[in-house]
Amino acid sequence: MPKANVNGINISYGVAGRGEPLVLIMGFAGPKIGWIIQNCFFKKHYQVITLDNRGVWRTDKPDGPYSTKMMADDTVGLMDHLGIKKAHILGVSMGGMIAQELAVNYPERVQKLILGCTYANRDETGGLTSEYYKGIGFDDNSSNEELKKVAMGRLLTTVFSMSFSNRLYRTFVTVLAKFYVILLPTKGVREQYEATLEHNALDRLHEIKAPTLVITGTQDKLIRPGSSEIIADRIPNAKLIKVKDGSHSFFIEMKGRFHREVLAFLKEEK
Repeated sequence: MPKANVNGINISYGVAGRGEPLVLIMGFAGPKIGWIIQNCFFKKHYQVITLDNRGVWRTDKPDGPYSTKMMADDTVGLMDHLGIKKAHILGVSMGGMIAQELAVNYPERVQKLILGCTYANRDETGGLTSEYYKGIGFDDNSSNEELKKVAMGRLLTTVFSMSFSNRLYRTFVTVLAKFYVILLPTKGVREQYEATLEHNALDRLHEIKAPTLVITGTQDKLIRPGSSEIIADRIPNAKLIKVKDGSHSFFIEMKGRFHREVLAFLKEEK
C-alpha cells in the first residue's frame, strides 16, 4: 500500500474505483482493511479512499497526545496529497468523531457526511454504555484520568467483543484482540483511545453545513444509540436512521442494509 507524508508522519492509504471521492474513516484501533466489504461495494460507484489513522497498523505511531481534530487534519492532508478538493466523508465510531471535526473545521472539503455509531461527547445522555464501562472495570462516573489507566488487553477485548452480536464474529475478534496486544505495538492505540475520551464536538455540530446522514444500530452495546439522536438533533437538517437490532458493527453484520441506506443518501439530489 502507498504512503503519504502528511503532518510530519507517513500515512498508509488505499484508493479504489472511480467517480466522486468517498473517504472512509475507521474507528478505534481499526485498520483500513476493516473496510474491505464497503470498499468492494462502494468502489463500483465512487473513488474510495481508505487510510490507517495515526497510531495503527502501517501508519506511523508518533508520540502523543492525539486528538480527533489532529486525525481530521491528517485526513485532509491525505486529500491534499491526492489532489482531492472535496469528498463525501464516512466515519464510524472514532472515525465518526474524526469526521465531525473534519466537517466543522473544513466545511469546504465535505460534500456529504455520514456519521455511523458514534458520539459527539460523553455525559449522562450520550457516549459510552454502562455495560462498556463495567467491561473495562470502571463505572459511568469515572474520570478521564481514571479511564486512561485501563489495561490495553482488557480494553481491546471489551471493545472488540462488544462491537458484534454474532457469536462467530465475537470469537474471531476476541482472538484478534489478544494477537494485537501480544504482537503489535499498542502505544498508538492507547493514544487513539485517549483522544476519544477527550472528544467533544457537541456545541459545534450546528456549524456543520454538509448534508448529513446519522446512522446507528438500536442494539449497540458500546456506544449509546441515543448519542446519534443527539447528533442528528444538533446538525441542521440531518437525517437519522436507526437500524433495528443493529450492533455497534452493524455496518459489517448488516452490511446490506448499511450499503443501501448510505448509497441512497449519497445519490439523493441536493
